[in-house]
Amino acid sequence: MSQVGGAIHAPSQVRRSRYAVAAVFAVHGAVTGSFATRVPWIQDHAGVSTGQLGFALAFTAFGAACAMPLAGSVTHRFGSRTALRALLALWTLSLTLPALAPNLLTLCLAMFTYGASAGMADVAMNALGVEVERLLDRSIMSGLHGMWSAGALVGSAGGTLAAHLGADARVHHVLAAGVLTLLGLLACRWVLDLRPAEDEEPPPRFALPPRSALLIGAVGFCAVFAEGASLDWSAVYLRDELASSAAAAAACTTGFMFTMAVARIAGDAVVNRFGAVRTVRAGGVLAAMGGLLIVLAGHPAVAMGGFGLMGLGIAVVVPLCFAAAGHSGPNPSQAIAGVATITYTSGLIAPSLIGGVAQATSLVVSFGVVTLLACGLVLFAGVLRSGERTRAKVSPQAAAVPGPRP
Repeated sequence: MSQVGGAIHAPSQVRRSRYAVAAVFAVHGAVTGSFATRVPWIQDHAGVSTGQLGFALAFTAFGAACAMPLAGSVTHRFGSRTALRALLALWTLSLTLPALAPNLLTLCLAMFTYGASAGMADVAMNALGVEVERLLDRSIMSGLHGMWSAGALVGSAGGTLAAHLGADARVHHVLAAGVLTLLGLLACRWVLDLRPAEDEEPPPRFALPPRSALLIGAVGFCAVFAEGASLDWSAVYLRDELASSAAAAAACTTGFMFTMAVARIAGDAVVNRFGAVRTVRAGGVLAAMGGLLIVLAGHPAVAMGGFGLMGLGIAVVVPLCFAAAGHSGPNPSQAIAGVATITYTSGLIAPSLIGGVAQATSLVVSFGVVTLLACGLVLFAGVLRSGERTRAKVSPQAAAVPGPRP
């Protein structure tokens, strides 16, 4: 038996919760994939320019940053299962809002709500994932984020099909939101209902990130910056710098996403064998090597290999940052919210900063900056060590929970 917050959980409950949380991650990712593929339709429907669209999309990160510090208080008050059920449903249903926006103002409001619900659900599911990982006493966070990537790929595939058929995004997103809400509610039935101990003080309603989250978040910042730059600029890099075809450029971005998904799903076995610090350092080396290939590439195939190495190297960093934050102190939700806020900010500024540097110099120089940040993973991976040391502090019985290694 395993114990958290005074509640005792059978090994079968913990293992079942692991798979339920994985399903929650997949649902969360599917919403993102469903939205991303219909952005051109949303832009046309709202009648906004490219610059106005970029302005509206920035409200996603703004909404997430504002709302994520609230997630810890919600989880503490209602328990992990009820909080996750409500926040995930809010997120899946918010998928319908952007496509309904008829102008810039309403689109900004829709994106703010979309981002706020995404951020709170993100914190709740990562906090629960950390607790399940703690009970199992083995790494599962990389695999959970791999399920998010898999869900995003499935959602984007459905969105691509809907766009190819010329389907109205309002209809598409209403149907997708209904299906994903149902799947999310079903998955939440099987997650652990963790509640705070009677003597545990509630967190503040709006909690600023603790100091420990800042250092861990800095590592996540490097990884997410490289991820955002690669996702948004890899196709442009191949087209403009290496004169590749449109098909090859698109395949590069898809390959990068696929590499990250596979690496995350397989990453837990590596983490369990070598630990978080050595895994992130090795990933930083791979990412830096990929960055050098991108910068020095004289042929599209070489650059595509570089982007593949970049995705492989950074894939497990963010899951391990969330895990380290959750293990670093008494309030996992607060620490995870802090790391999530930093990484969301990184994902927001990366594409625009890469574009700004490219405008002043070139995309080659821009990805030189990404390569330097990848080197930061090697240098600063040690801040994740505190999470490794505190992983098994729940109870002596926690380490005895049987079950297959991931």
